[in-house]
Amino acid sequence: MFGNKDIPVYLFAGFLESGKTTCIREIIEEGNFSDGKRTLLILTEEGEEELDDMLLKAHKIDVITVENEEEFTEDMCVYDLKKYHADRVAIEVNGMWDLDNIYNKVLPENWVVIQCFTTVNAKTFDMYVNNMKSMMMAHFQLADMVIFNRCTSDMNKPSMRRSVKGINRMAQVLFENEDGSVENNIEEELPYDLNASEIDLEDDDFGLWYIDVTEHPERYENKTITFKGQVYRSPNFPSGTFVPARAAMTCCADDIQKIGFLCHADAAELLNVDDWVTVSVRVKPEFNPQYQQLYPVLWADEVKKAEPPAEEVVYFS
Repeated sequence: MFGNKDIPVYLFAGFLESGKTTCIREIIEEGNFSDGKRTLLILTEEGEEELDDMLLKAHKIDVITVENEEEFTEDMCVYDLKKYHADRVAIEVNGMWDLDNIYNKVLPENWVVIQCFTTVNAKTFDMYVNNMKSMMMAHFQLADMVIFNRCTSDMNKPSMRRSVKGINRMAQVLFENEDGSVENNIEEELPYDLNASEIDLEDDDFGLWYIDVTEHPERYENKTITFKGQVYRSPNFPSGTFVPARAAMTCCADDIQKIGFLCHADAAELLNVDDWVTVSVRVKPEFNPQYQQLYPVLWADEVKKAEPPAEEVVYFS
């Protein structure tokens, strides 16, 4: 039964009292684990909310608790999977534990993470960002869905959403209000005219454009976008292409990475890597098999040398 059979895993990440247990209960109540298969639920911290024993029994869910991070090992995972004859695993992850280590060292090779949910208490979000930003961003980086709960009308939801998208542009972001209503179409107030056929990006607006064109490439199809970027090339790039990139800080000064889109340009190979250029490009969405959706590809009408922007680093918050 166990051999090399793939075991689907569902991860629930987030800090203490962020709503992980509530999220698990809602998923169970919605019938997602009602196919008759056995589920092993691994809890790694105790919050205020508890799961009802009758609910767990009705859905064939066995629960174990792991109190110390050192005890959460691959051997423990293999042992308990066999002990409970489980067909899948759900893990409520302690927000202070190393999520990357769990992915890469703890989970057995045949345990396949199907979905990772990250829950966030919107009322304490700023506190955690100010004091534990690197850990918060790690939760975002691996999430398929981020759920901000306990939201109020006066909160800056676009900024919260930007904090997620800046580090994980493919994550779905939901906002659950105090009255129980859910929002998932939080629109940014863009600093340029989206209806214009030509858009000249200010240097500080690159981050907003980057997120929006990633999510809605069809909005920019055949529009001409002009902006500054730094020449980036890789030996793996197709001939005649480069990336006019910007350095983005997604977490802290030690976590700066280049972001941008592949751009087709005449004589791209003659451009000097790291030179600053101003590009005028047309956006042509193409289907990306990696992301299974349309993705922006740029075609340059003009590339010319430029001075660096006053602030070279892009910020998302």
